[in-house]
Amino acid sequence: MGRPRSPLISREAATRAALEVIDEGGLDNFSLGLVAKRMGVKAPSLYYHFKDKAEILAEVARFILLDTGYKAEADGSWEDQTVALCIETRRALLKHPQAAPLILQFFPRHLLLGAYEQAVADYPESRELHLAILEGIEKLTFGDALFEASARARGMPAMPAFDPAKYPNLAKSIAANTFDDEQIFGEALRMFMAGVRLRVSGM
Repeated sequence: MGRPRSPLISREAATRAALEVIDEGGLDNFSLGLVAKRMGVKAPSLYYHFKDKAEILAEVARFILLDTGYKAEADGSWEDQTVALCIETRRALLKHPQAAPLILQFFPRHLLLGAYEQAVADYPESRELHLAILEGIEKLTFGDALFEASARARGMPAMPAFDPAKYPNLAKSIAANTFDDEQIFGEALRMFMAGVRLRVSGM
C-alpha cells in the first residue's frame, strides 16, 4: 500500500493514539485500524510515518521510556542519582501496564546510551566492574517494573493470597514490611549498591 503524498497526521500524535489504544484494549487487540479510527483518519495515513505495525509499536516503547520526570541533581551522589532515575523509569512503565511488555520486544537501548555514559562516569573507580554494575541496576529496574506491570494488567496482586499457617515465615515477613511496592524497589536497589561498595572495597 502506497503512502499518501503529504502527512495528514504527526508521528507523535499517532504514537500517542497507539498508546491510548493499547492502554484501553491491551496489546492482543491492537491494530493500526483502531489507531486510525481514534484519530479520525484512514489507516493508510499512518503509512506516511510508519512502514508497519512493528514500527509503531517500537515507537510506543520509545515514547514510554522517554516519559520520565527525572531531573539530575548536581550535588547528588551516584547512588542517589541512580535510585531516582530507576524509580522514575519504573513509574513511566507502570503508567502503561498494558504496553510495558513492548520494552522487552523493542528495547530502545540506543536511547539509553547518554544515560549509560553519565552513569559510568559517576560509578566507583573500579572500571572493570562498571558493566556488571550497569547490568544489575538495569535488570533490577526493568525486571521489577515488568513483573508489577503484568500483575496490574491482569488485575492481580503482586503477591497472591495464601494460607499463613502453611507459609508462616513468609506471612511474618509480609506482616513486618512497612514499605510500599516502590519503596521496596528502592530498598532492593540500595542493597545491591551496598554489595557494590563491598565488592569494590575488597579489590
